Amino acid sequence: MLQEFLDWAYARHTNTLSWYIRPLFVLPLAYFAWRRSWKGIALTIVALLTSMFWFPPPQQVDPQVQAFLDMEKELILNIGELSPLYLLSVLAVVGSLTALCLAFWRRSLGWGLVIINLIAVLKVAWSISEGGDSGWAVLLPAAVGLLLCDLAIIWAARRLHLPISLRRPRTATGPGS
Repeated sequence: MLQEFLDWAYARHTNTLSWYIRPLFVLPLAYFAWRRSWKGIALTIVALLTSMFWFPPPQQVDPQVQAFLDMEKELILNIGELSPLYLLSVLAVVGSLTALCLAFWRRSLGWGLVIINLIAVLKVAWSISEGGDSGWAVLLPAAVGLLLCDLAIIWAARRLHLPISLRRPRTATGPGS
């Protein structure tokens, strides 16, 4: 039964529409971190983890996409043989999402943008490093997602008159401050 579910989910993961929407989960994640909503952050993480099988399987799978997903599947299936690189990759994902939430929790749009851009660059670099030529399949969805996230955050900052800075926002310290 578990294998049937995994096969069902994997077939849907080959639909690259999910590859394009997944980076956009950065926006609600940032929003809920800014609002300091643990519930919103948790729901966004659940949505992010399930989004890979929201779409139907494609009629035809790009061979580069298939090769990349086969590489990822092989890594996951060999989880018993945890290599240091695999463990580092998992820690990098958890750490980067934690850093992203922390940046917005602390109201730093500048650091949030730095982390978003770093996540996208590292995702592409890891994909090419681990997947070889098939890793390039990640480039366009990551670039589109990055561009949309950056533009949305910059637009919101300008609309709400929020500074985009790497410095911590000042707080009033007393009368007349």
